[in-house]
Amino acid sequence: MTAGAGASGSDLTRTGWRTPSRARVARIRARLAGVYGVPVAGPHGHPIAELVLTVLSQSTNDRNRDVAYLRLRERFPVWEAVRDAPTEEVEEAIRPGGISKVKSARIQAILRAIGEPLDLDWMEHAPVAESQAYLCALPGVGRKTAACVLLFAFGLRDVPVDTHVSRVGMRLHLLRPGAPFEELHDGMLALTPPGAELELHVNLLRHGRRTCHSQRPACGACALRRMCPSRRA
Repeated sequence: MTAGAGASGSDLTRTGWRTPSRARVARIRARLAGVYGVPVAGPHGHPIAELVLTVLSQSTNDRNRDVAYLRLRERFPVWEAVRDAPTEEVEEAIRPGGISKVKSARIQAILRAIGEPLDLDWMEHAPVAESQAYLCALPGVGRKTAACVLLFAFGLRDVPVDTHVSRVGMRLHLLRPGAPFEELHDGMLALTPPGAELELHVNLLRHGRRTCHSQRPACGACALRRMCPSRRA
């Protein structure tokens, strides 16, 4: 069921959750935009770079991710060189990003699975579902990573749901609390108006990092507190 449709009994859970209306989504978007602004970032057109960057972002912060990425590109100027290098050399290059042993093996496995030519530029003009399925078939790539590639590299209609977005989305009851990540991605895409993919993703992520923390959410200072069903808990 898409956002704005009437909720049926099957939409309700023990927590009282139901599919959010378009009006509710619009109010939350407007409040987030009032606090954080509307992000502006055009698609950068480098899908393999986005794919690798997303792998490097796992279990670390943005600064360490970026340092690891820059070190990797300085040592290996082309992706074929990353793919064909001894794994220990890739591991050493990305060490600042943490768990480099796992990430180096994963990056090389992904690049090898893409094959020849080592290129994903065809996705810009392919159906989103086709590109999504291709990416999710690569080693260790799930819906969030695929969505990052499609949205940030090409500006296509997909919305990454990371831990911040899922936490804020579930607390606001935009997303069903406790839903698996596959359902969360489908739900986020359904409730996001076309053209607002980047805005809603970035602003929910910002809110999760700055206010709606995992352990100690700052509910008293939250601009969304009157809209949030979870604040009473």
